[in-house]
Amino acid sequence: MPTVACPRCGAPALFAPENAWRPFCSERCKLIDLGNWASENYRVPDDSASQPVPGQDDDADDSR
Repeated sequence: MPTVACPRCGAPALFAPENAWRPFCSERCKLIDLGNWASENYRVPDDSASQPVPGQDDDADDSR
């Protein structure tokens, strides 16, 4: 059976349907990881603020 390193602790974890917590090695590691996402310790970068929105011209004077 294939094994992978647990993303939380690095222990070998069975990567098969028999492992209810895959890709984690245990329920504990899965819950710790979920808690880190819930408390915003992990974040996905957002580049949208640095990209111009099509159809908007920041230099245009809208008060006319």
